[in-house]
Amino acid sequence: MGGPEAAFWLAFALLAYTYLLYPATVVILARARPRSVVARRAEPLVSVVLVAHDEESRIVSRLENLLALDYPHDRLEILVASDGSTDRTAERMRARASDRVRVFVFAGRRGKAAVLNDLLPEARGDVVVFADARQRFEPSALRALVAALSDPSVGAASGELVLEADSRGEAREGVGVYWAYEKAIRVSESAIDSTVGATGAIYAIRRELFEPIPHDTILDDVLIPARIMRRGYRVVFIREALAYDRVAPNAQVEFQRKVRTIGGTFQLFAREHWLLDPRRNRLWLQTVSHKFLRLLSPALLVAIFVANGLLCQTEPIYRASFALQLVFYGAAFVGFFLEGAGACPRPAGVAYAFCVLNWATVVGFARFLTGGQTVAWKKAEIR
Repeated sequence: MGGPEAAFWLAFALLAYTYLLYPATVVILARARPRSVVARRAEPLVSVVLVAHDEESRIVSRLENLLALDYPHDRLEILVASDGSTDRTAERMRARASDRVRVFVFAGRRGKAAVLNDLLPEARGDVVVFADARQRFEPSALRALVAALSDPSVGAASGELVLEADSRGEAREGVGVYWAYEKAIRVSESAIDSTVGATGAIYAIRRELFEPIPHDTILDDVLIPARIMRRGYRVVFIREALAYDRVAPNAQVEFQRKVRTIGGTFQLFAREHWLLDPRRNRLWLQTVSHKFLRLLSPALLVAIFVANGLLCQTEPIYRASFALQLVFYGAAFVGFFLEGAGACPRPAGVAYAFCVLNWATVVGFARFLTGGQTVAWKKAEIR
């Protein structure tokens, strides 16, 4: 087997393992030998922590959503912080301050991680729930998270983010398909042992397990649960704990979100070396298969395409595989041109979303190398 042929099959095998074989394996294992969560109805004191920047248009409704959760009023406190907001966010927070809503205003913007390090020591609850300003919680979400944490083996519990679309757009539907695929993997990993990270919009931890994180951390929702897992606890995915968000209005907004997330993943592996050490990480296989190998996907796709092109004149199988690649990328171009038009076939939308994800990996890597991805997130408005 020559160089191009070996490169083709090696890259193909790694890509197939990452996106097909590994997900299928964890789904099968989860069904064959599930590890349940011994959840009990409990009502510990809970602190919901929310960090916001320039959210004057929705901070009041978000606080109202949290105050309306199905949980005893005297067992719930909300710590809401303005991280260097330049609009009326802080003013509107202060207008809602009460014995249940504690407001913290920071003049300069430092990023979510730095603010969390300041807020967690102020939390009184035995359980801390992390929330964002953009989403809203199902009324029963808090009880579902707390019930999971009543299992002594569980140190962190992640909820499920439900994406709602208000208009058609197949590339956006492609994002929805990808998110459904991702959730299936997380549910299965949780049933086996633990998920790799949590859903940033809704997750909870035991307060005593929190460790301060570097101020420039991008992915607190991966680093905090990972450190809890390292201490021997499970990080579980609770589908009954629902948070709702709207699908990004176009692929460009989703692209910027993914660039930031992927840049944060590169940062995570560069700093937390123990994650890639099978002797120190009991979730080594999940970490490598679910997170690390995806970072290699763009390089694998290029290797497959180039090697396949060199092999086209050798055997029919290579001509057929090259033709399939051209069809796939052609479908992605269709998704690109018809994105948001509401008339694009679903396969084209899915192909486009996959290509956007991989290009975001390239850009995220470049920003990581150059320091171009800052901890402060610049939001894009969804109208």
